[in-house]
Amino acid sequence: MHAGTHLKRIAALVALCTAAACTVAACGGGGGAHTNADGTVSFTVAVIEPDITTVPILAAIDTVRRAGHRVKVVELAEPELAIEGLAKGDYAISAEATSPALIAIQKKAPIKIIADGVGNQWAIYGKRGISSCEDLRGRPFGIYSKGAVATAMTKEWVGARCGAGKRPDYLTIGGSDVRAHALVAGEIDATPLEISDVVALESSGGGRFTQIVDFAKNLPDLRPQTVYANTGFLTSYRGAAQAFVSALVSEHSKINADPRHLVALVAKHLPKEDAAEVAEVARRYAQAKLFNAGALTERNVQSTIDFFVRAGVIERGMTPRDAADLTFLRAAA
Repeated sequence: MHAGTHLKRIAALVALCTAAACTVAACGGGGGAHTNADGTVSFTVAVIEPDITTVPILAAIDTVRRAGHRVKVVELAEPELAIEGLAKGDYAISAEATSPALIAIQKKAPIKIIADGVGNQWAIYGKRGISSCEDLRGRPFGIYSKGAVATAMTKEWVGARCGAGKRPDYLTIGGSDVRAHALVAGEIDATPLEISDVVALESSGGGRFTQIVDFAKNLPDLRPQTVYANTGFLTSYRGAAQAFVSALVSEHSKINADPRHLVALVAKHLPKEDAAEVAEVARRYAQAKLFNAGALTERNVQSTIDFFVRAGVIERGMTPRDAADLTFLRAAA
């Protein structure tokens, strides 16, 4: 979805809430949570089409449940739906792309980023013989959409490295799997891919490509996927929120210590995934320390804000304090 559509959709939601003169209880005051008779808390977590990046969150929820809290998990098709639910107070916590959360926060939605979801795993891969930005001049380059974060990273890199008039020929194709197959089929010469897509290509014998740029190294302070929460929930149910963040930090630490922990989590929560591919993806995630919920700092939150300002997704003026509440991570350390 284009960044402008994000802005209009979230802005309309916040305007509706404001026009209704919603109270704290009706608009984000508690994220739909309530205290049970035994003192535990019931709340809802929204997840977006669960994949390997989601299973540490599901594992953290299991830990919170074992502590006595009652957590409902709702699966949604896109992060914008989760943002709407967080803003209206239907959900307490969600996680996925950072940009929709920043858009909503700028529009005064009651949302704060509270932890990192997964590090920047995007990289540009191309046909053999393509090793630099200049090699991509005029070449067919697959993107998901004009407003996608990988597209924004690509265009910033192209603008900095290629020079005027030396950009690729951008083609909107669709999801990572479609673009990966288009790369193998020779329909495009390069595209941004995530680790799981690369492993799937390699395991299918389609690994005839090279890495052109690793955005984790090119943009080390960009946090493209984060965990965010309704601010009413964070204020009114701080103990439950802390239990979740602490559990997520613990799950990420276990994965980095032994990628087999991630393999086991995937087998439990996503049993249909290919075991061999999951093992290799888990090894690469652990090697790169991509799961590190505590990686958020004021510095990289500001760098992330600055990136999305440059990409035209949000306006200037937002600060780390506006966007994030890092106190839960500090308490979990």
